[in-house]
Amino acid sequence: MPSLGNLHQLFGVERTQSFIGQSLAFLDAVERASRAAPLNRPVLVIGERGTGKELIAERLHHLSSRWAGPLVTMNCAALPENLIEAELFGHEAGAFTGASKTRHGRFEEADGGTLFLDELATLSSPAQDRLLRAVEYGEVTRIGASKPVKVDVRIVAATNEHLPRLVDQGKFRADLLDRLCFEVVTLPPLRLRQGDVPLLAEHFGRRMAVELDWPSWPGFTRQAMSELEGYNWPGNVRELRNVVERAVYRWDDPERPIDAIQFDPFSSPWAPGKTIVADAPARDVTGSEEEPTAPVPVAPAAGSVTTSDFRAAVTSYERALLEDALARNRYNQRATAAALNLSYDQLRHALKRHKLLEGEQAA
Repeated sequence: MPSLGNLHQLFGVERTQSFIGQSLAFLDAVERASRAAPLNRPVLVIGERGTGKELIAERLHHLSSRWAGPLVTMNCAALPENLIEAELFGHEAGAFTGASKTRHGRFEEADGGTLFLDELATLSSPAQDRLLRAVEYGEVTRIGASKPVKVDVRIVAATNEHLPRLVDQGKFRADLLDRLCFEVVTLPPLRLRQGDVPLLAEHFGRRMAVELDWPSWPGFTRQAMSELEGYNWPGNVRELRNVVERAVYRWDDPERPIDAIQFDPFSSPWAPGKTIVADAPARDVTGSEEEPTAPVPVAPAAGSVTTSDFRAAVTSYERALLEDALARNRYNQRATAAALNLSYDQLRHALKRHKLLEGEQAA
């Protein structure tokens, strides 16, 4: 049987995602999927969003004897409830309004291969009933048809729900779960994959650097990598990929290690519902093209400063200057450095000292 990499070369498939990791929890899940792949049995893949459930489904298919057959994917949550059964099992012409011709369902399309049902827990009760029969007897009946059609399909299903709990709540059929859970592969969240964040960050960063035609890969600074490793990653690998690629493409100096990470792309002083601290500079109505001078935060009056709080007052004033300059330059650090007549490194040092960098704000 050809390897997965050889298959991709054989069929001209260029994968944009791959399995990368060294943590025991991650390697154990991949190994479990690999061992189950050759068996003609259903497999459930459980995991949070962004953990790679579809990649596991592809691995189960390509490492099985069905690798030359179709791999058909259906997201059960992407269709209205009244269309799911038609999508899964097909329909005859005239079976319902709009059914102008006979249509094969996903089961018939996957005949001889694998059917991957994503978001399985969202299936309606009638769809679960029909799915149970398909799994039990290997046959489906199109909507509006009187005779069933035999199909040879291996089912791989995925969800981020705890299905036994849904069974207890009466939201999922116990007998259907019994038939689908021959093997259950549970993917660990990224926050529990010790040591995998640096590997993934380097992988996604290098690939983005190639896409941007950078001459080399500068890597991340120790501080930036520490921020990546300390984050909780609710969106898991998918979120990490977005954060890393965004950091690379926003970095305008390919010769220097990347030192700016933004976890929330929606973070902005102009976000809807967010209070703007400083008004924009007034427009010059005299016809002059010269930008008006931005007001500078007022320093404390000399008479109000005592020797005992002199350093605190200077620190407070410096922080106020930095915050004001950042806001007026739309939090562009290079523009802020130019406005303050500082070098970029001098500004970064000052921002770190006052904990004004992303992820270092004072409580």
